[in-house]
Amino acid sequence: MVKEIGRGRLYSEIGALTLRELKKWINKPYVVAMMLIQPVLWIGLFGKAFNLTGLFTIPPDILSNLPPYVTQEVQSMFNGIMTRLFGTSNIDYFSYMAVGMMAVISLFAGLQTGMSLSWDRRLGYLNKLLVAPISRGSIIVSKVLGGTVKAIVQSMIILIIAIPFGLKLNIAGAWELLAAIAGLVLFSVGIGTLMISITLKAKSWETQMTVMNLLNLPLMFASNVLVPLAMMPNWLQTVAKFNPLTYTADILREALLMGSSASSSTILKDLGILSITAAVLLLIGVIIASRSLRKE
Repeated sequence: MVKEIGRGRLYSEIGALTLRELKKWINKPYVVAMMLIQPVLWIGLFGKAFNLTGLFTIPPDILSNLPPYVTQEVQSMFNGIMTRLFGTSNIDYFSYMAVGMMAVISLFAGLQTGMSLSWDRRLGYLNKLLVAPISRGSIIVSKVLGGTVKAIVQSMIILIIAIPFGLKLNIAGAWELLAAIAGLVLFSVGIGTLMISITLKAKSWETQMTVMNLLNLPLMFASNVLVPLAMMPNWLQTVAKFNPLTYTADILREALLMGSSASSSTILKDLGILSITAAVLLLIGVIIASRSLRKE
């Protein structure tokens, strides 16, 4: 009975602190808009200008002058290249990149998670929480949960914005969609916990900003967000395979773009890797948080 009361109180603390995080975010819509500008520019400019899938399409004027058997041979060869690079021949580069940007916006939102804690420390709110009769863990969990909700909402906004630009959805199915959302949540939890840990150790917000700038672009370029792994040099492919952003973009594409070609084994593999990554980062974050907050 006592344990149930204690558990209920913990949930209540986490709920109240998470709600505070979300209220702060909703009350600053310009911050949300500024975070969305960069991915939208990437989609609008890079996604449309670098039409990589267009390289493997035969222009109609050339197609009409070729004998039918040559057309079939060339088209078969191009379809094979597309399948090897992008997973399916029925995909365009804009859709490929737009779904990848959903993973990027969750990365940006996760990197921002630590800033909220940093501002609470500067404004003295964190000290008030530390002297209050609440669990230290509820402070960290609420920050991570708030950052995860922000990441999911902003990813959905990117998806909605990309549709009128030309995003062609080919949803695989219900469980694949749920698995993709779970993958996005796990990635956001992992990145958010990592940034909370760095904030607690770094103390100053200048150090945290430096770490954010150091991580965002390398993580984005050393992944399959912009180009398929098969188009990268071998050394970069190896680096990308250790980057959780690669598996987040991959599981989203399997669920949203591959349709009947989606691979269940690939989705389960991506989900497994993201689960292990989130669990490891969460464990490290809890250990660091419990030690650091005790010293505050």
